[in-house]
Amino acid sequence: MVKRVLNMLHREISGLHEAAYLLGVAAIASQLLALLRDRIFAYTFGASRTLDIYYAAFRIPDLIFVSIASVVSISILLPFFIEKFKEGEATGKRFVDASFSIFFAAIVVISFLAYICIPFLTPFAFPGFYSPVVKAQLVMLARIMLLSPILLGISNFLASITQMYNRFFIYALSPLLYNLGIIIGALFFYPLFGISGLAFGVVLGAGLHCLVQVPFILERKLFPRLRLPLEWRTVRKLVILSLPRTLALSANQIATFFLVSMASLMSVGSIAVFNFSWNLQSVPLSIVGASYASAAFPALSRYISQGLRDTFLEQMIISTRHILFWSIPMMALFVVLRAQIVRTILGAGNFSWSDTRLTAACLAIFILSVVPQSLLLLFVRGYYALGKTKKPLIINVVTSVFLIFLGYIFIYLFKTFDTFRFFLENLFKVDSLPGSIVLVLPLAYSVGTTINALVHWIAFQREFPSFTRPVFKTLFASFSSSVIMGYVAYLFLDIFDNIFNINTVLGVFLQGFCSGVLGIAAGILVLVLMKNQEIREIWKAFHHRIWKTKVIGADPVDALL
Repeated sequence: MVKRVLNMLHREISGLHEAAYLLGVAAIASQLLALLRDRIFAYTFGASRTLDIYYAAFRIPDLIFVSIASVVSISILLPFFIEKFKEGEATGKRFVDASFSIFFAAIVVISFLAYICIPFLTPFAFPGFYSPVVKAQLVMLARIMLLSPILLGISNFLASITQMYNRFFIYALSPLLYNLGIIIGALFFYPLFGISGLAFGVVLGAGLHCLVQVPFILERKLFPRLRLPLEWRTVRKLVILSLPRTLALSANQIATFFLVSMASLMSVGSIAVFNFSWNLQSVPLSIVGASYASAAFPALSRYISQGLRDTFLEQMIISTRHILFWSIPMMALFVVLRAQIVRTILGAGNFSWSDTRLTAACLAIFILSVVPQSLLLLFVRGYYALGKTKKPLIINVVTSVFLIFLGYIFIYLFKTFDTFRFFLENLFKVDSLPGSIVLVLPLAYSVGTTINALVHWIAFQREFPSFTRPVFKTLFASFSSSVIMGYVAYLFLDIFDNIFNINTVLGVFLQGFCSGVLGIAAGILVLVLMKNQEIREIWKAFHHRIWKTKVIGADPVDALL
């Protein structure tokens, strides 16, 4: 049994769909753990000030991670590793050591400075936290969590090597272990250490995220070691090119940081509601968008390094078609079943009915951005594979600034114009509910992200004029089937309302589950009648038995690794 598990961890996966579905299955497992984590938080704390503090503190090391540790993210390092290892194992290993040394020195210094500056920065970052006790707890949690960007950065660095060798099983396990660590913190560390135990759980999860990469790296004798003095000349190109790439990757996350900052000025629990709905909308994003983008990126980088631009474009088209095919129906189901999803996952313990309604409304708004978010993950990686960093940098920075501006504008409109407030509250059925102003934050995010994705699409279309036409057919088919799917699911919600006892968690779950299954069946029937191409490709990929994919033979690039 142990040998089988180890063989699976070391197995190389070939094929876009096989890798994407493997990552998708792992993402489902990871998201199930994440949902369990959120249920524990909701049951124990509800949408309370305690969770506001925890999620706010989480944003500080997270900002360091996306702005510093993302320099060594897979989408940045992988093309460099492929290029260097083509020159030979020794050259590649030297580059690994040199780049790791630069990164490790930078992240440790920045984290140390953040440790010192956090007490002075938090009043500006979260102006809504006035109480000295709240400020002290926020500073304590943020300082403990500063270990997480270091560990996650190291893990990302090692994951670039495992992805280079197509070891997707190892990569897929990391987020599972990360969420497991956070759950341990909530269940065991919190009763022992109080609120600081939640931060210890985050650090534990980051440590497990990193450790799972280590055995394969050691086996390949590629574990990085510090080289002193730092070899700046060896990694100068990496650092110079990484700066705009890092800004492009992190701009959206920085905008989200500002939205959480705005939430601190709203009613108690607003940050918790924002994060609960954010985490729920991340489920389809992780399963579809992140899985396809991660699975496609190594191949995209390799095609460009071999000069195969036509093959690169074909891979981008296939990935886009399947992202649209999967994510649009998920978006439709989440909008229709949002109340059942939130009540089933979070509606227990200290999580009140008001918390449920607000979170469901925020989820419905957030979920509208899942398709744009998924496409952004792919477009950005496509540009990075091309070696072009300026365009995504400009687009992401400008649209992120616009997203922040939208947040302030929507808050002003909500407070000033009753028509805007009544429309938003009635549309999402939270009229006269205290704290409903939080809805403007996911609204700003969804509008800003949609504009970002559209600009990326237009820019990519100008780069590759034949990109859009093959995708439109899938867009039409997926949208059409999703409308039918959502309509059927909505109809059966009323029918099952009289069959199941919706005053119980089981009854709410069965109502949503049965309605969703029947909606999905209707959507699949529509696709089959339309003779949809993606249905055939999906069947072929599963028929290939992704769990028993054979090791692929080395291509000209692999022969040099």
